[in-house]
Amino acid sequence: MLLKDKVCLVTGAASGIGRAIALAYGRERAKVVVSDVNVAGGEETVELLRAMSDTNAVFVPADVSVASDCERLVARCVEVFGRLDVACNNAGIGGDLAPTADYPLDAWQRVIGVNLSGVFHCMKYELPELLKTGGSIVNVASILGSVGFANAPAYTAAKHGVVGLTKTAALEYSPRGVRINAVGPAFIHTPMIAGLEEDPATQALLVSRHPIGRIGDASEVAELVLWLNSSRASFCTGAYFPVDGGYLSL
Repeated sequence: MLLKDKVCLVTGAASGIGRAIALAYGRERAKVVVSDVNVAGGEETVELLRAMSDTNAVFVPADVSVASDCERLVARCVEVFGRLDVACNNAGIGGDLAPTADYPLDAWQRVIGVNLSGVFHCMKYELPELLKTGGSIVNVASILGSVGFANAPAYTAAKHGVVGLTKTAALEYSPRGVRINAVGPAFIHTPMIAGLEEDPATQALLVSRHPIGRIGDASEVAELVLWLNSSRASFCTGAYFPVDGGYLSL
């Protein structure tokens, strides 16, 4: 019961890592606000949460690249549950693959808008509420918040930005009682990489990049996020935690 009765908000929770995080919050008897642009998936996550005994959950649609959506999301959370204790800013997209000079301008803006500006927008409106409760934030970055990756300039730049934003905000708000950390998943079984896994050669290449010998599961990321959001991580802030099967050790 690491988060019993805590009010937890998770973006990008219609599937994949976000859904796994929401379900982990629910398992620990938190009250969960699920958000995504995918309404059907988000409502399905809420149904899964409500199927757990004693789990209170609500879905709030939001596009994190739109600041006013994030403001409305946090306001709705407080309206329904009275406060905000925990936030996980997970929403993200993969984007196009192309060398930097060939990268489409509209694709750049879209990826940066969701993956980096979206985290900023959420934190902007979450932090005033978290200051009232002494809560915590976990931002979902990537292994590409630490290393480069050819043909993914926007995604890589955005995830590096999330790590830097996390550290900066932690310096500002940790003295005021709000812990802020980032996690860096490697390749995880999610809809985002499902297309890559359909090709046996690509699948084998992806696995080879992880010394543990496999691709990760969304629940493995969720367990780290859960721990960081809990009081058991009370001395952790301003840090970037890879959950990568050894990817960054190569």
